Amino acid sequence: MKNHTLFNWIFTLLASLVLLFIIAPLIGMFLHTSAEEMRSTASDPVVIRSVWYTLAIAFAATILFAIGAVPLAWIMARRKFPLKNIVQGIIDLPVVLPHTAAGIALLGFISREGFLGDIAQKAGILLVNNGAGIALAMAFVSLPFLINAARDGFAAVPERTEKAALMLGATQSRIFFTISLPQAWRSVVSGFIMMFARGMSEFGAVVIIAYHPMIAPVLIYDRFNTYGLSAARPASIIFILVALFFFVLFRVLATERRQIFRREDDAAD
Repeated sequence: MKNHTLFNWIFTLLASLVLLFIIAPLIGMFLHTSAEEMRSTASDPVVIRSVWYTLAIAFAATILFAIGAVPLAWIMARRKFPLKNIVQGIIDLPVVLPHTAAGIALLGFISREGFLGDIAQKAGILLVNNGAGIALAMAFVSLPFLINAARDGFAAVPERTEKAALMLGATQSRIFFTISLPQAWRSVVSGFIMMFARGMSEFGAVVIIAYHPMIAPVLIYDRFNTYGLSAARPASIIFILVALFFFVLFRVLATERRQIFRREDDAAD
């Protein structure tokens, strides 16, 4: 019993130190920022526009790329094919790349001399220093979070259920939308939230693609370089609070939907 208590105390202490390491810098920002600085920054139209611009682009990028990411996740969970491990490595590659390197790689692809950039330019669209380029940069570094979470969700769906539906004459598309996706949606939503959160916080890849128009992380960096820590800190707090609000909101909505599905399942039983 004594060893058990000692084990709990050691783990509690170690866990508390890690939590303190995460929380302390954030608390320090609030303690070193006056109410007047917060009011001034919160009413600054440049900051407000930058924050909303960041959220809008991150959400649009997540929605747009989810159209292809979810089918890819299903293929990775359900299909066996040559070089599958290599494909999985390619999916995970943006996570381990230095973000500035990711930005440079993407810039070569979407600039006027690049493959996608050349096509876009012929259509009258410039991807560099544009919201579209920022969305691509956000998606590039955050897609693995959605793909991997959705893949795990689809992998957890019992294959025998899908095979039974197939034997009863259901089409593959009907099986996906009525069996696979409804059972894996929690993981898909979780991946969607993580992709959105990771995208809106991206700096390294975005600053290579587009310094202007400024998203919030770039604005914070610009104010730090131009005016110092005291000017960057209030903008950082505003962005953290807004991002936290939307992150919690999405989590709450996902939880409420899960409870609705649970009640419907209980009623059906």
